[in-house]
Amino acid sequence: MDTRRLLRTGGVALAATALLLSGCSDSGAPDPERSPSAAEPSPRLSDDRAARNATLLEALPEEIPANLKPYYEQKLTWKDCGVPGFQCGKLRVPLDYDSPNRDEDLHLAVTRKKASGPGKRLGSLHVNPGGPGGSAVDYVQLAAGIGYPAPVRARYDIVGMDPRGVARSEPIECLSDKEMDAYTLTDVTPDDQGEIEKLTAAYEKFAKGCEKQAGKLLGHVSTVEAARDMDVLREVLGDDRLTYVGASYGTYLGATYAGLFPSRVGRLVLDGAMDPSLSSEQLNRDQTAGFDTAFTAFAEDCVKQRDCPLGTKSVKDAERRLGAFLERLDARPLETGESRRLTESLGTVGVLNAMYTEYYWPKLRTALASAMKDGDGAELLSLADDYYERDADGSYGNIMYANASVNCIDLPAPFESPAEAKRAVAEFRKHSPVFGRNFAWSALNCTYWQHEPTGEPRRIEAKGAAPILVVGTTRDPATPYKWAEGLAGQLSSATLLTYDGDGHTAYVRGSDCVDSAINDYLIRGTVPKDGTKCS
Repeated sequence: MDTRRLLRTGGVALAATALLLSGCSDSGAPDPERSPSAAEPSPRLSDDRAARNATLLEALPEEIPANLKPYYEQKLTWKDCGVPGFQCGKLRVPLDYDSPNRDEDLHLAVTRKKASGPGKRLGSLHVNPGGPGGSAVDYVQLAAGIGYPAPVRARYDIVGMDPRGVARSEPIECLSDKEMDAYTLTDVTPDDQGEIEKLTAAYEKFAKGCEKQAGKLLGHVSTVEAARDMDVLREVLGDDRLTYVGASYGTYLGATYAGLFPSRVGRLVLDGAMDPSLSSEQLNRDQTAGFDTAFTAFAEDCVKQRDCPLGTKSVKDAERRLGAFLERLDARPLETGESRRLTESLGTVGVLNAMYTEYYWPKLRTALASAMKDGDGAELLSLADDYYERDADGSYGNIMYANASVNCIDLPAPFESPAEAKRAVAEFRKHSPVFGRNFAWSALNCTYWQHEPTGEPRRIEAKGAAPILVVGTTRDPATPYKWAEGLAGQLSSATLLTYDGDGHTAYVRGSDCVDSAINDYLIRGTVPKDGTKCS
């Protein structure tokens, strides 16, 4: 199953913030020496200190406040979705949990596929594919509801809810499709003051567009609020505890739920885990290194292929060739067979999109060969469009708008000015010579956001919660493995399951070892031995 879009980051796409990418993702040449857990002990120590110093996420009172009981006691009306086997409904939640007002209520889209049997129904299994901004409704209807292991689908109703601001749930919009096309063409590696001013103007236009079109909602799309929405849905569905599979950003959402409602935690799988205790700047640097690790794995595989467009000498040579190619795009964009040309920014997004899954590596080789040898940028542009969720008719989904909106309110911006971003370039390039500049400058977008952040780095312990399963992939580009280590080290009841492999996330990606461990946990409540490693 393709789980590529589970986490989006500013480093990959101009529209995303410095941190959280989306991606549902779907293994190259394993290299134990490059495992983040083995190769980066010093940053891990620094991250441990950050976790200890981060504010603890406090649990909410167990008793439901009187002014919120109408939401918890509502009846969900299920209707035919038009998709065979699935039902759909709308959940009513307050815009502001601290001051609920029925006139401002939000209506969130929910879908489910009921347990098919045989075997006793175990309740609802909530699924979130990440983002922030990924549609859980689409994911359940197109992937999880039909592609999750049969024993899991037999025992659980598979449930997905689009979080507030996402897809069918009061979607945030920021730019017209033509404006978004122009936005994606913006140079994210400025060479002079004029290009810096164009980049910051693009960020400011994007932010003001979100504010103008989303209004008050823009201040109420935080992960904490989304977690509270999940608790309302849990109660409305009749479950005493939440059973949940969250991927990528979905792990941050799931961990936040556990921190707020530890006594209501059932079986939580947090796959492609994030570390909630880190600042957005640290998260961006880690992702820069994560994509560099993924590119190294791709290059190690590529140079062994006779058709490798990056040469057949070495990883360093492949890195040099790719960097030179992207620099040429900056000066001379390639024709693509349509009005848009392949710029450096779009070419970089196309390359990084293929890092989410090793199944895209052959496609990337072909796209690079076409661009580097034939001067045809169409296939790399297609990879970039796939990342941005741009359809053939030129229309965009709302994932990039929701992504930035959640990221920019969840954490303070990494940089306060272009000068700070410029100074950070050298440090980012240490983590990735090819992608470092892109990631550093992309981290500037929340600087121009129109709402002050309501969140901060938080340590999540969830004391008293039932056992939680944290899953990390050693060469995951978007959620580096050390984040899984960090989250598992914070959660009081966590067990860490490691997938030694490439790509983003681990569940239902071809490892029988991973799938069996997660299935046993979901169906029987059996937690694998802490430290279990699969390949």
